[in-house]
Amino acid sequence: MNQKFLFDALREATDEEMEKDKSVFVIGEDVGHYGGSYKVTKDLHSKYGDLRVLDTPIAENSFMGMAIGAAITGLRPIVEGMNMSFLLLAFNQISNNAGMLRYTSGGNFKIPLVIRGPGGVGRQLGAEHSQRLEAYFQAIPGLKIIACSTPYNAKGLLKSAIRDDNPVILFEHVLLYNLKEELPENEYFLPLDKAEFVRVGHSVTIVTYSRMRHHVIEAVNNLIKEGYDPEVIDLISLKPIDIVSIGQSLMKTHKLIIVEECMRTGGIAAEIIAQVNERYFDFLDAPIIRLSSQDIPTPYNGTLEKATVISPQQIIDSVRKLLS
Repeated sequence: MNQKFLFDALREATDEEMEKDKSVFVIGEDVGHYGGSYKVTKDLHSKYGDLRVLDTPIAENSFMGMAIGAAITGLRPIVEGMNMSFLLLAFNQISNNAGMLRYTSGGNFKIPLVIRGPGGVGRQLGAEHSQRLEAYFQAIPGLKIIACSTPYNAKGLLKSAIRDDNPVILFEHVLLYNLKEELPENEYFLPLDKAEFVRVGHSVTIVTYSRMRHHVIEAVNNLIKEGYDPEVIDLISLKPIDIVSIGQSLMKTHKLIIVEECMRTGGIAAEIIAQVNERYFDFLDAPIIRLSSQDIPTPYNGTLEKATVISPQQIIDSVRKLLS
């Protein structure tokens, strides 16, 4: 086992897959000589050269289109968004081309494309750099969407995503890159459609993903001292949602809290609630609690920014309220 930062885990996954398969390449702004804005591609340029680690102009729609065209020809591009907020500039390419071409071509084309990069609410990055785009892409047919939360799952998910024959969006949180964890020496892969049971419990199911996993764990550590026994599920896969694992948990706990950094209106939690109501409503003993970010542009002011995002204390209060 060896200790790695999350950005190192992503870099290792990229390096291993590039070494094994010459069709894998990286494209994006400052991914080459600079090594990526969060050092995920550090030193890969010197190892693989300009044709496999391509620095692009600041033109998301153009290099996303180029990557999709490359994927059609049989290459396996990894597109890094310097900040995932900017991928809205390539929304047409991602939705109308990446998501749909395999279907609209009658299966003649595969789109083995990975889109990855930092997103979420950081520390005073301003509204335009604090976007959570998971709900934007949720409705697009043909995409797979995953969100890493630890160095371990970051590496295993990225390796699986690179080998998948469909377009995969990997959301990384801007505040998780410096998380450190021991990683196995041997190669490993993680499924792109399974949730992770972080903690087994019996009193309430808490479903979360990305950075909020760590807020939930902080809250749960305090709740355990008070005698509560929460079950914690990290979604990992945002599309498709592993609703079966959530349902299995609800058959035991009968209560559900969803914690997300996504916006409340039309967010990932809203989709989970809809699916739970369709399939597992009879197992619920109480209304579902949804803890989401407020529906406002993220303030630049640090105090106000913090107030828009769910805190561990809010999670604690919600569990107490639900189980009182």
